[in-house]
Parts: sequence; structure tokens; C-alpha cells
Amino acid sequence: VPVVGNRPMDAAVPQGLKDAPPGAILETCPGAAAVVDEIARRLAQQAGAAVLIDYGYDGPPPGSTLQAVRAHCKVDPFVAPGEADLTALVDFSTMAQVARAGGARVLGIAEQGRWLAALGIGARARELPGAAPAKAGEIEAALDRLTHAEQMGRLFKVLGLAATGWPDGAGF
Repeated sequence: VPVVGNRPMDAAVPQGLKDAPPGAILETCPGAAAVVDEIARRLAQQAGAAVLIDYGYDGPPPGSTLQAVRAHCKVDPFVAPGEADLTALVDFSTMAQVARAGGARVLGIAEQGRWLAALGIGARARELPGAAPAKAGEIEAALDRLTHAEQMGRLFKVLGLAATGWPDGAGF
């Protein structure tokens, strides 16, 4: 809600951000928190592990991340409602807090590029062209897109969750 003051959504503001100074931009996503809470509760009750990947941040909120995209171009999110895709960065720190409160063990939050590197994406990418030499350029481009800091490697984050007693996840 792009307004200031007391609003029904005030309950959705993370506790650590409730005392933000006037003029601060706070984003919250109750829907995402509800999904993470459900996952955490299921992990606590049924066991298992989960890996959540999306573009976002881990740490202090960066201000407004709301953006609208129409025909592959950024547009004003308040112009032509319903004609553009709205998106915002995921607050992984808050999602980790929600998961802990729901009973899941948080394995960590990692940048996608580092996480994939820890899982061995580089070794895999070096082997693939041997089986498909004509695709070597595509494989290299895909590796760069997924892992490079200026591409998806830093912007995308990975949140690892597990039930108590489950092993630590690789890459965290």
C-alpha cells in the first residue's frame, strides 16, 4: 500500500522494522510469509528439507523494490493497471525468521552463484560440452547467467530449510 500512517497492513510489517523513521520505505509480503510458514510447519511435523530460490536480498531492506514489466520493459507500476507484471525482491531475512518461528531449521541464505558453485556447477559445465560440443557456447552462456555476480549469481538468493535432525544442506 503506497501510503503512510496506520493501515490494516501494519501487522504485516516485520517486528524489526516497526520503528523505521518517517519516510522509510518498507515492503512486506504476507502471502510469501504464509507460504514459508506452511512449509516450515510441514517440515517440523513431517520432516524433510526445502530449497527456496528467487531474486531478493538478505539484510537491511534496500528501499522500494517494486517494479512493473510490460513487453520486457520497465514501466510505471501505477499506469495501466493489469497490463504489466508486478514484482518485488524477496526479503530472505524475514522469510528465514518466519521459517524458524514455524519450527524449521534454517540451513542458511546463500547467493545463487556461490551456492551453485558449492554444488559443483563449474565441474558439470566443463563436462557437458564433451557430450554436446555444438552446445559449448550455450552451456558457457547459461553458466555465466546463473552464476556471474552481474547476472543472476548475486541477485538470486537460496534459502535452505530442514527439519530438526536432518543433515546440513550443501552450499550453506
